[in-house]
Amino acid sequence: MARQRLTSLQGVGALVTGASSGIGWLLSRRLAAGGARVALVARREPELAALASEITSSGGEALVLPCDVSDPEQVRAAAQRARERLGAIELLVNNAGYGGHRRFLDWDVRDIERVMRVNYLGAVYFTKALLPDMVARGRGFTVFVSSVAGRIAPPEESAYAATKFALLGLAESLSLEVEDAGVHVLTVLPGVIRTPFFDGMLERLSRVARKSMVEPDGLVDAILAALAKGRREITYPRWLAVSFLARALAPGFLRSQVKRATRTD
Repeated sequence: MARQRLTSLQGVGALVTGASSGIGWLLSRRLAAGGARVALVARREPELAALASEITSSGGEALVLPCDVSDPEQVRAAAQRARERLGAIELLVNNAGYGGHRRFLDWDVRDIERVMRVNYLGAVYFTKALLPDMVARGRGFTVFVSSVAGRIAPPEESAYAATKFALLGLAESLSLEVEDAGVHVLTVLPGVIRTPFFDGMLERLSRVARKSMVEPDGLVDAILAALAKGRREITYPRWLAVSFLARALAPGFLRSQVKRATRTD
């Protein structure tokens, strides 16, 4: 079957997790501006309500769904409400996540478990809730927002990187399973994006990481363009994908460069 392409957002039912800030916030606005009917999912209801008000005041349609994505019961309820209010959900964006910047030896195991529940299992729960309908309809789009850290794990991000590696494995396997049923899977690997995600962590980031930080607008453009072209994976900024080739061809060299580049000043 040919790749599915999302060339028009008009009337598309979409659900975005982690919509209260950062990438999810901006992407939700862009989807609504393109005519999509957007379900906004996050824990922080006031921020979601403010975004929904902005969308509706511009003539769009948005549904506020306060939800802790790490709780499967809350996810099932949110997915059901989205279907009842918006109809078929054709586009699912698994974007919710958080991380940290500390040594594994200093990382509390309870928070390591929490990071995995939010970043990985939250995506599993929402995909489980909405994917069967996409397969039954023979059309749908599922986006997994992973990270460059899901291919090349930097030091002091072990718990976070592990969740992003897990998302990559899930997305790659799932794509092979459902593409012939008409469901397209897109994996997104952002680098260091200037969002509230990094609030409180900037002083722990290396000089190289701080210098490579980019605005989120280009990433959102790249995600929408990838959906329109039927691409299965994107890295943003694109030049970071060179490191994946280096990992395959010269792993020792890349390892030394990662250690140098991620050393905090």
